[in-house]
Amino acid sequence: MKNYVYTALRDRPELIDRAAAWFHEKWHVPAEAYLECMTAYLNQETEYGWYLCLDGEQIIGGLGIIENDFHDRKDLSPNVCAVYTEKAFRNQGIAGRLLNMAVDDMRAKGITPLYLVTDHTGFYERYGWEFFCMVHGDGEPGLTRMYIHR
Repeated sequence: MKNYVYTALRDRPELIDRAAAWFHEKWHVPAEAYLECMTAYLNQETEYGWYLCLDGEQIIGGLGIIENDFHDRKDLSPNVCAVYTEKAFRNQGIAGRLLNMAVDDMRAKGITPLYLVTDHTGFYERYGWEFFCMVHGDGEPGLTRMYIHR
């Protein structure tokens, strides 16, 4: 397995613009929305972090933590969001390591539990996440799975 670098954005603030553009490319949420959340994190206005995996200087994986990931259960917060690993780098444990990094970081700051919404089954359970309930995504006709990490 290759030696990738796992980092919180606070440790590499110079990556903010590249990270916002990368997440925008993957999820089609406006880059400005990512920049707003990331800037608040870098300015220590929130402890909800952003985590990246780098191969050299190339971002190959990442995720963030935000108040609400576009669903109707505003009481279930904070949420892991935008989990993504580049296709060429999948099946190497990158997303799992990023998830564990985020959980450990939030737990060290007294922020627990964490939630996430996903249509995937079987993946998050490998990293200690449990199915919690079904939620309505903003503007979505059906329900989406909500997971919890305690």
